[in-house]
Amino acid sequence: MDIIEVKNISKLYGMNRKEAIKMMREGSNKEEVGKKTGVTVALWDVSFKVKQGEIFVIIGLSGSGKSTLVRCFNGLLKPTSGEIIYNGKNIKSFSKKELLEFRRNKISMVFQNFGLMSHRNVMDNIAYGLEVKGVSKEMRQERAIEMAKLVGLEGWEDKPIHSLSGGMKQRVGLARALANNPEVLLMDEPFSALDPLVRKDMHFELLSIQRKLKNTIIFITHDIDEAFKLGDKVAIMRDGKIVQVDTPENMTTNPADDYVKNFIESADKTRVVSVKNIMITPACLIRENDSARNAIRQMERNSVSTAYAVDANMRYIGIITIEDAIKAHKENIKLFDLVEEDNYTVTEETLINDILTCAAEAKHPIAVVNGDRVLKGIVSKAAILSSLADNEEN
Repeated sequence: MDIIEVKNISKLYGMNRKEAIKMMREGSNKEEVGKKTGVTVALWDVSFKVKQGEIFVIIGLSGSGKSTLVRCFNGLLKPTSGEIIYNGKNIKSFSKKELLEFRRNKISMVFQNFGLMSHRNVMDNIAYGLEVKGVSKEMRQERAIEMAKLVGLEGWEDKPIHSLSGGMKQRVGLARALANNPEVLLMDEPFSALDPLVRKDMHFELLSIQRKLKNTIIFITHDIDEAFKLGDKVAIMRDGKIVQVDTPENMTTNPADDYVKNFIESADKTRVVSVKNIMITPACLIRENDSARNAIRQMERNSVSTAYAVDANMRYIGIITIEDAIKAHKENIKLFDLVEEDNYTVTEETLINDILTCAAEAKHPIAVVNGDRVLKGIVSKAAILSSLADNEEN
């Protein structure tokens, strides 16, 4: 279900907007329009949908329009043209009262510079939005304690803001935004001022909190690794336009153009690309009634030393080595009695990064199965190492 739909949003600053719009429609770029008309095209014809409960990341270089766009979601900026539909209602049509209620109850924002009040302690900062709404002191304190615990600030409720580190201040900002129980959380480069280790911790906290509370999050960043780590969907912006909207994996494997390809080349693709992109069909499949001679013949023909044993329904049983197949043939042993049980398997959606350690230690290619243990393919150590080499080259 879509919670937000952006329809052909444009935002222009300057007096001669009619001429600027005409030039943009005729194919001029942002720079040309600015030089001729003096109008700044912050956004142009932006459209996409955000599903309820997903993390939607908007990424782009400075000046791409991402921060302008996020401020249109809560009405801080009004688009020159186009619509933002929230649960079927056009935000532009909200009265002042409706817009105020929307900001108080439906949508919250977390800022890069924390936006905290230094004269209030942690608890009072977290509870500020509830105080504005007129919630009783007892109820807002109860909620503030709950949110402090959720973001890892338990025991810090009475601490003054100046005593907190940057990471802890951002936790306060996040807790304050969550205290109102918003349906949508807007986050404008919230972790960019934090050092890498703290950012890593905050990524984990945000993912944990979002999966628990099921909030919809629209997250702004200029960091491609951050975008791919957090985003269920990612939108890349350039010069006020959307270039591509897709999952991190699809964007990595199928970039829309050279700009997207170049933009994401620095990303750690092992943290984005899943096993399904590098797995292959096993050369040798052995069923329960197959003979040892047939297993040996298959392995010799395909120049491999292992075969993958499956039952009548293609459910994965384990591995048969060429040595065991020869032994079964010589000693007249039932082939499946010598199957090596394989408890380590992966699914098609497993990220390459998550199997690096096991792949390094594995004696055989790793079996890829679905939820019913049906064999879907195998992933070799060579394929994994190749993906690592590609990542290092980029």
